[in-house]
Amino acid sequence: MASTTTGMQLRILHLEDSPADHELAAITLRRAKVSHSIQRVDTLEDFRQLTQLQVFDVILADYRLPGFTALDAWAVIRGEPRQPPFILLSGAIGEAAAVDAIRLGISDYVLKDDMARLPHVIARACEVHEARLAREHAAQELAASQKRLAELTEHLQSSIEQERAAIAREIHDDIGGALTAIRFDLAWIGRHTQQQDLLDHVHAATAMLQHAIGASQRIMMNLRPPILDQGLVAAVQWLADSFERRSSVPTRVQSSAATIDLPAAVQLVAYRTAQEALTNISKYAEPSAVHIDLSDTEGVFTLEVTDNGRGIDPAALKKPKAFGLNGLRERARTVDGWLDISSMPGKGTSVILSVPLMANEENGDIQ
Repeated sequence: MASTTTGMQLRILHLEDSPADHELAAITLRRAKVSHSIQRVDTLEDFRQLTQLQVFDVILADYRLPGFTALDAWAVIRGEPRQPPFILLSGAIGEAAAVDAIRLGISDYVLKDDMARLPHVIARACEVHEARLAREHAAQELAASQKRLAELTEHLQSSIEQERAAIAREIHDDIGGALTAIRFDLAWIGRHTQQQDLLDHVHAATAMLQHAIGASQRIMMNLRPPILDQGLVAAVQWLADSFERRSSVPTRVQSSAATIDLPAAVQLVAYRTAQEALTNISKYAEPSAVHIDLSDTEGVFTLEVTDNGRGIDPAALKKPKAFGLNGLRERARTVDGWLDISSMPGKGTSVILSVPLMANEENGDIQ
């Protein structure tokens, strides 16, 4: 049903069994110079048919009519996407009943012996109705925008992972192959020369080459870790071991099982969450210990990365440019999960990823 448009004639439906009362309402509106057209019905069936066939901006209804009440009429249109304001215009309703009706969603009420209030009540009800429609429209637009953003984020994350895998393959096949060939050539030179200065250069080049091979392997692991093929628990343990070697911070991994069977998409989101959390810890936290917990109990997979470091200022969590944390939240949404961050300055931080597994199982993602 359409809403009223300011400055246009109001289309009013009057549910009333008394022609005299109907005429009194029409006269009151005319005297108040309310531009309107008004139709009267006095049966519930006529009301139902007319509201289905025509569009009204306002509905006025007597409370008690032969065989039914205004609440029965309200039930007919309640829940319609654009139901118009519904106003009780009655002389046979107590204040308590009127309040109960308003609690059900009816816009307002006017007593017949106070008919002069009718134009004001209609104007106010229409304003409230328009404001409600505007809010609903804004909410729908926001929901649609958030859905588009989520879809874009999912597409971007998928594209990024595909590009990372392609780059990792190129590093392995091209750069890795070339570095290995150079290592063989240096080894051959080292075996076939007796010149000490040349041997010194060979040893120095071999050391640099070994560093380059290690760097390329580390980059490949960060881009698309093949250890994920061994399962998430093994991959997170590798992350923790690597972090501990680099930072000298004791890092403990605890899991509810030796292996946790998860969809590939959930595994990757969990791995990237742990990776980003450890990266943030190494940059900012200055902890003396880190603990990572993996669990898949009660149909929900949970990854928790906790440190006892400096913590995060609550205001920092709300910064628009907190791209790392916001990126983790968007990653979680791509698998119908969510991310919680609990932190207090000086008392450490917990990053918790939760993913319901039933939804992913129904989507056929379980490996």
